[in-house]
Amino acid sequence: MNTTDLSKFTVGDYTAGPAWKKGIWFLVNHFFFDSGLPWPYGFKSKLLRAFGATVGKGLVIKTKVRIKYPWRLNIGEHCWIGESVWIDNLEQVDIGDHVCISQGAMLLTGNHDYKRSDFPYRLGGIKIEDGVWIGAQSVVCPGIVCGSHAVLTVKSVAAKDMEAWSIYAGNPASYVRKREITE
Repeated sequence: MNTTDLSKFTVGDYTAGPAWKKGIWFLVNHFFFDSGLPWPYGFKSKLLRAFGATVGKGLVIKTKVRIKYPWRLNIGEHCWIGESVWIDNLEQVDIGDHVCISQGAMLLTGNHDYKRSDFPYRLGGIKIEDGVWIGAQSVVCPGIVCGSHAVLTVKSVAAKDMEAWSIYAGNPASYVRKREITE
């Protein structure tokens, strides 16, 4: 019987970018994003753009937000990113317009292949289309598409694509009902 041997783990050919860029971003992320200080939203948007993110107008980005690599991040217009959100974007994350990612949510683009003893990365980008709401303390897994105006309820885990205009709940999240906006 084979066992897990983490001493054999390597990142393979994966690269996140030059070491100097990652190092500078680590400091910027620590002091301005993953900080309890309420830095102005516009200032944070400019920093994200300086590190290669595409950021639309009207971004609200609260305190204690962790972003792995802004050069792999696109954020549309009038989006809200709540306190303690973690965008763990080893791969590309695309966020549409008018998206709300509530406090403590996690966008997870990588995990590991538990069937192999060397535990290699399994990576996949995330696409969150316009009008989506990711509930507090929810997780969006690698490779997931959250269809337009879908809702992932509090503490749910999106392990499969979410259909447009639908509400999902649970772990793993499953379809609950259609989303209706009444005004």
